[in-house]
Amino acid sequence: MNKTSILRGLTAAVALAFASQASATETIVIKGSDTLGAKMVPQIAEAFKAKMAKQGVEVAFEIAAEGSSTGVASVIDGTAEVGMSSRDPKDKEVAKAKAKGVDMKTITVAKDGIAIIVNESNPIDSISIEEIELIFSGDVTDWSGITAQTGAISAYTRNTSSGTYAVFQKMGMNSRDYGADTQKMAGNEQIAAEVAKNPNGIGYVGLAYINTPGVKVIPVNGSAPDSADYPLARPLYYLINKGEALSSVANDFIGFSMSPEGQAIVNRVHFLSIY
Repeated sequence: MNKTSILRGLTAAVALAFASQASATETIVIKGSDTLGAKMVPQIAEAFKAKMAKQGVEVAFEIAAEGSSTGVASVIDGTAEVGMSSRDPKDKEVAKAKAKGVDMKTITVAKDGIAIIVNESNPIDSISIEEIELIFSGDVTDWSGITAQTGAISAYTRNTSSGTYAVFQKMGMNSRDYGADTQKMAGNEQIAAEVAKNPNGIGYVGLAYINTPGVKVIPVNGSAPDSADYPLARPLYYLINKGEALSSVANDFIGFSMSPEGQAIVNRVHFLSIY
């Protein structure tokens, strides 16, 4: 084989390598909160994928919405590049992260109000923090304890791995234990669905789920969940390991989430923009 043939072969091989690299799919693994991961993050991801595709970059996502505790754990053990959480990391989680050399950082990507929902047939039109505590702690088990109507209350909550479960317990229940008869649900959609079909149901969901047919939102202490003085407001976070460089595509995704285009999606799913 002469030198010209060798050079041609090498050129073709290099071109093929670059073509393969250019067409390789970049995958971002995201785990954690159902509040973020069931609606908001998938919609931001789809918009980001479309934008990157126009630039010739193929991006794929693996999104697991299994609760904030899972999001924290995934960043600590390195199984996800981006975690999702609807609560602050606990002291013991921060300590565990440090012990493993992980510098966990929270990035506020949206704001939320934990909305109290009841069945649309329920005549109640407002509720206080004190009444919320009485219901979800199990002190009041019949609607006659706080309203003119009667009927055994069915209180629906998130499960223990949920950040919403922990935040609601702290902010809405004065850190008291949930009542033994409260019914734990895997996600916001499940709570909304149960309340929609149960005239005696009450539950709590993120703002993205308040338009479920069959439910109505009731103000807390006179404030709507999207108002500035709402007592059950909270930030929603991405979690990253600050001590380890993100892939460029994951970094771009976070930036896109916080851009005007990304925040427009935040508003579209009825969360509140960070701006």
